[in-house]
Formats: sequence, structure tokens, C-alpha cells
Amino acid sequence: MSGTIRHMVIFDLKHPKGSPEAERFLSDGKRILTSIPTVRNFGVFDQTSAKNDYDYGFSMDFASQADYDAYNAHPAHVGFVEERWKTEVERFLEIDFEEKE
Repeated sequence: MSGTIRHMVIFDLKHPKGSPEAERFLSDGKRILTSIPTVRNFGVFDQTSAKNDYDYGFSMDFASQADYDAYNAHPAHVGFVEERWKTEVERFLEIDFEEKE
């Protein structure tokens, strides 16, 4: 397979929903993660479904597995995970799909 990979995480923050701290985390996440050259179609989302109780989501695409691997190893991603994600995220679910061609 060699289709586009869609990487999604849905999550809750330790900060109250809609708080300045939560909004800062979301905007910083977008700014930091979109600085990585292999990230495409980055989105920040608020949960709207009654079938899911997570508050937020990040979604992004990668053209290939190599691009996804480069993202995972990139210093900006590693730093964001270590400095922000591990300290501010309460819980999360990560989902990765490869598009069928």
C-alpha cells in the first residue's frame, strides 16, 4: 500500500474546555506541528458528536509512510509531545488510516 496516511488524535486536556490555557494548547499545537514539512491538511477540531466524549481533535495527512516516520522523529514533534502533550493532555485516542487507492 502506498496511499495517503491520515493521522488523527482525539483528546481531553487537563485544562477546562474553552479556557485560555486550552486555546493556547490548541493554537500552539497547530503552529508547532504545521512547521514540520511533511504535515499536510492539518486541522484542529472541537467534538460535536454525542457518541463520543472527547473534547478536541487534531488531524493531519502524510503523503507516505516515510513522511509519517519523518514527522514522528522530527524535533518539533518530539518536543511538543515531551513538553506539552505529556503534561497537558488528560487522555487520548490515536487513529491512523491509510487511504485505499
